[in-house]
Amino acid sequence: MQTIDNLATDLNKYLEPEQVGQVVRAYHFAKDAHKGQTRKSGEPYINHPLAVAQILSGMHMDHQCLMAALLHDVIEDTGVPKHLLSVEFDQQVAELVDGVSKLKSMFHTRAEAQAENFQKMTLAMAKDIRVILVKLADRLHNMRTLDHLDGERRRRIAKETLEIYAPIAHRLGMHQFKNSFEELAFEGLYPYRYQNQKRYYPKPNRQDKYHVCLLPLLATGRCSLRKRYCHRLKHVWFDVNYLAIVQPGARYDFRHENTCWRSKAYNPQY
Repeated sequence: MQTIDNLATDLNKYLEPEQVGQVVRAYHFAKDAHKGQTRKSGEPYINHPLAVAQILSGMHMDHQCLMAALLHDVIEDTGVPKHLLSVEFDQQVAELVDGVSKLKSMFHTRAEAQAENFQKMTLAMAKDIRVILVKLADRLHNMRTLDHLDGERRRRIAKETLEIYAPIAHRLGMHQFKNSFEELAFEGLYPYRYQNQKRYYPKPNRQDKYHVCLLPLLATGRCSLRKRYCHRLKHVWFDVNYLAIVQPGARYDFRHENTCWRSKAYNPQY
């Protein structure tokens, strides 16, 4: 279980001690503000902003962004006014928290997200992109705890994530977020289909086998192979979504096409 002490230990690796202290102080402020509130899982509500801050710490975000992550729900859910955050912390942290609160009512449908609200999002990004990053981390943790919600609400949130948040992450080049959104939304919308597909996505361990595929190319003498293999597990939602669009109703065996392999080959003449 994530704790503020664990987070502080991680932050000490790249932030100044004074900055870590400010983050810890923001945590205790948020904990007091959310006192008595719980999540659908029954756990204290403060665990959610703490998890959001942990996600952002993995991206080595600055202390103000982490403070905003810890405080991102206090204005809307606890009634703490924006000016109090300015007094307790600083104006920039207050602006970040206020910006995240305003984003909550921005995205409702795919059409709105692609039109007027995407323009608002762009303006918000131009002012401070950290507002968007906190919101994406907030949604990512909500998606990771989606199983505590009832079926209808789970499907609604999963669909919203797939149509709105995944494209935003894609536009920002945050591919790990995008892939996580798509895969978690797939699980929320089609849990049985998701579990069925996951059975065919084992961790790859067949480097030697795939090396054989490159032998005909190497035999020509026109290129050589660097001593390095790169491989990644193909994205579950990408495969299913692609087939649904390109080949509706097609049957596909994922067991043999679940891994992308890449080897660096080069022509010495270029």
